Amino acid sequence: MVRSSVVFAGIAPHPPIMVPEVGGGAAEEVRASINAMRDFTERIIASGAETVVLISPHAPLEARSFVAYGEETLYGSFANFRAPGTEIEVGMDEELLTAISQTARERGYVVSGIKGYELDHGTAVPLYFLLRNGWRGRVVALGYTFLSNEDHLSFGSCIRDAAARSGKPVAFVASGDLSHRLKPGAPAGYNETAHLFDEEVIAAIGAGTPERIINIDPELRRTAGECGYRSMLVALGVAESLAQSYEVLSYEAPFGVGYLVAQLSCERAAESEHVSDASLAESLPALARLATETFIREGRQIKPPAISTGTRAACFVSIKTMSGDLRGCIGTIEPVKDSLEEELIANAINAATRDPRFPPVSTAELTDLRYSVDVLSEPEPTRFEELDPKVYGVIVEDEHGLRRGLLLPDIEGVETAAQQVSIAARKAGIDPNAPLKLFRFCVERFREPARHHSLIKE
Repeated sequence: MVRSSVVFAGIAPHPPIMVPEVGGGAAEEVRASINAMRDFTERIIASGAETVVLISPHAPLEARSFVAYGEETLYGSFANFRAPGTEIEVGMDEELLTAISQTARERGYVVSGIKGYELDHGTAVPLYFLLRNGWRGRVVALGYTFLSNEDHLSFGSCIRDAAARSGKPVAFVASGDLSHRLKPGAPAGYNETAHLFDEEVIAAIGAGTPERIINIDPELRRTAGECGYRSMLVALGVAESLAQSYEVLSYEAPFGVGYLVAQLSCERAAESEHVSDASLAESLPALARLATETFIREGRQIKPPAISTGTRAACFVSIKTMSGDLRGCIGTIEPVKDSLEEELIANAINAATRDPRFPPVSTAELTDLRYSVDVLSEPEPTRFEELDPKVYGVIVEDEHGLRRGLLLPDIEGVETAAQQVSIAARKAGIDPNAPLKLFRFCVERFREPARHHSLIKE
């Protein structure tokens, strides 16, 4: 039996009012959902998911064909919700979409690719929170059909099996809101029994009995005026036979619509806890961003992800503005933490808050910053003649080993070894003309890709 690569399955709400740029002060009324989406994202990150498959009730609808947004880069905007400057942009996982389409075709289902469409809000809102809270990867964005409940469950199993074929860790997110008729003045009007639908869904997840959702009375669904049921069916099809981990993260209904954040399954990516070299370029800067933004916004230090490089190493985190001005840079010459990820998290927070050259980063600045991470090799003793400021960084010590200064390689404006040594010595308060001990090291530099600078534009 092929082991599934689905490492997380869950349910997320999609009211645009949750997006602060859209909801303004009213977004505070759904603070529980906003906070739950942060937790939801951290669980996806910890699972090691490289791709998120998301199904929305508001994607273009075809009666007998599941739809998939087919652009190479998926784009969404909240311009229709009075926030034209708030946009999202993320790459589409064409390989996984092809695998899903093929698996579905083998079982009698059609997946139609659509182009020329912006992402609907049922897709854009969950993606907004995934990106805002630090997840980085690719996406397959789908919409459901008028086919039967059984067909939607079966399509979920197609997604699960296609992920197993691909071999990559995948998270599945079912976008949908519950009843729209919970209070007088609710968007779809008020019905005094609509709350029973939400209560049954929540009870089923809380008890780990998904069959209760599958068997909900169709008349109760109609009474509720819900928009998330078929999304949930696909999610239950995905989660079937996976390690079950049912949990309601939050539920609230301040405006007469039920907003649910829930987990159906969660486990680590298969077997290896190590990050592949190919993913480091995205994962390390993304971790620096998440650590910084979480600390600045919430005053807490995140935990390292479950999926790790498996190494200890010193590193530097550099934070710059979009225009290229340095905003903070702090690192370690030797590793002081148990893993590179822990080292990076601490250094990112210190770069944002403790670089003596700059005031601490403010919340208002966060969307205008970009991150890079330099991972240092073990320093080796060297002679002046062996230095090359474009290739090697340098560590300068006084003759007693009491003071040390460091300069990273390939720094703009540093063209000669003499400049490099002089700057490193001055940083440590050492006379550059005094007897010095020199060490050199290499770095692997990981910068945020340009497309990540504007994943969420405000």
